[in-house]
Amino acid sequence: MFQRPLICTDFSDNIQRLANFVPSLAAGGMQQIVFLHVTALWEEGEIPREDTEKVNQARDRLAVALQQVPDGVEVKVEVQSGRASDTILKVAKTHQADVIILGTPTRSLLNEKLFGSTTVGLAQRTKTPLLVLRPQLISAYTSEELDLRCRHLFRYLLLPYDGSDPAKYLVQQIEQHCQNQPTKALEQCLLCWVVSDSGRKELRKSNQDQEIAELLAAPQAALANLNLQVQTEVRSGNSVTQILEVASSFDISAIAISSGSLGRLIEWSAPSFAGEILRRSWHPVLFFPPTRP
Repeated sequence: MFQRPLICTDFSDNIQRLANFVPSLAAGGMQQIVFLHVTALWEEGEIPREDTEKVNQARDRLAVALQQVPDGVEVKVEVQSGRASDTILKVAKTHQADVIILGTPTRSLLNEKLFGSTTVGLAQRTKTPLLVLRPQLISAYTSEELDLRCRHLFRYLLLPYDGSDPAKYLVQQIEQHCQNQPTKALEQCLLCWVVSDSGRKELRKSNQDQEIAELLAAPQAALANLNLQVQTEVRSGNSVTQILEVASSFDISAIAISSGSLGRLIEWSAPSFAGEILRRSWHPVLFFPPTRP
């Protein structure tokens, strides 16, 4: 599904563990793999400069990625100094990354407001999809488990779908990236429509079920035409709660989302669905930024 990942780590997130599994990432279709660590500038003195000692230490920690490189796969290690989000965007552009992989802990919207978030900042500025992994899970995986995870990062995607423009855009992005995959990294999709539980359940079932089935038919057919196994699921209740429950009930690899309001001022008073999934999900989250000029 993706061939040119940029894998970013600050070493506190344990994403650097992926450097030990280059053959596994390659088995999932990745052909150009770039690992990136960004160090802070050394600010003692009048002119900020690169902290050579930290840069060399970081290169040494990521050097394992260069030791077992399969034929036909290119691996690079980048260690640069500066502001994390700016550097990630610059390196992603340089290497034409088609997905940015990084670790972000679960957090509340309040914490995000107070301390900021590199992931949310990137989501507002990049056109490149983001795969967000939970550091706690990466830390807890055994080597055998992480090997399997790296081979199947995108095997089974959960797509929240409600017929809205962001939902349609999400399906279009999945179609586009699936057409370009040299190996069948993506095998299954689950389209899940969550109906608000407000109002009488009997009225909802009689008036909405058939309409929802018809609205799900088009994206289901479009994805099935790409030789994907596609299922649909209709739930009732809170959209965030139900999607997280569905992700746990099925063998989901990642939850795919898209939103144009993630991290913007409007979220301070009305948190977006995508923002809440990104903050609360223990499953990996694949975020497709909206089209930008």
